[in-house]
Amino acid sequence: MPRLATASRTGWHIAEVVDTRRETPSAARISLDVDGWPGNLAGQHLDVRLTAPDGYTSTRSYSIASSGEGERVVLAVDRLPDGEVSPFLVDELRPGDRLEVHGPLGAYFVWQPPAAGSIGRPVQLIAGGSGVVPLAAIARAHAEAGDATPFRLLYSVRTPADVFFAAELEAAQRGPAPLDIEFVYTRSVPAGSDAPVGRITRERLAAATIDAAAHPIVYVCGSTGFVEHVAAWLIDLGHDQDAIRTERYGGT
Repeated sequence: MPRLATASRTGWHIAEVVDTRRETPSAARISLDVDGWPGNLAGQHLDVRLTAPDGYTSTRSYSIASSGEGERVVLAVDRLPDGEVSPFLVDELRPGDRLEVHGPLGAYFVWQPPAAGSIGRPVQLIAGGSGVVPLAAIARAHAEAGDATPFRLLYSVRTPADVFFAAELEAAQRGPAPLDIEFVYTRSVPAGSDAPVGRITRERLAAATIDAAAHPIVYVCGSTGFVEHVAAWLIDLGHDQDAIRTERYGGT
């Protein structure tokens, strides 16, 4: 994969909807053709701006589910009942519609493969709900680069039906460099599974993630409460605070 500059040209762009389809019962995967898009790194985000007929505008940030060069951008948006933007994106958007997007944004919560011939520090991904979107982009970029860096994903989600990128994650577990994935289901588990139902605990986090002694880089994305609890537990388990990268989402 070509290495993109972390300081990509940002700006407002017109994006045309190419495809939109249901990702989970409450989320949609949206493919956009973005005129003049400079490409983006895995883990970056963008702003979406909607303008009503009366001129009222509303802008929200969304993680990008794709990465690399080219003008095709993929989003995966979860609908929040009281949101201003997400209900429209999930339920009303149709192919041919146009949006304004601003980006790519963010140089902190990103991943690029190490230089050719070298192996980077292990990477631990920890997601809560739709917080998996940028982490899935990072995992996909890692696989496409043929990178040998050890990767692991811990994914907390309500039910099997609420898993984002379910087919892709299943395939990643069987790839040439299998992605080690552990799911934590907070409401119900897959049929036939004897895994416990419940939220991530400090003990489960310790058992399911790369040990601090291996000095991994840790990416954590989810709701504010989820991220704060996980980050605190990681530090308590001996991880370097400077190696923990966090991204939070809120009302959209």
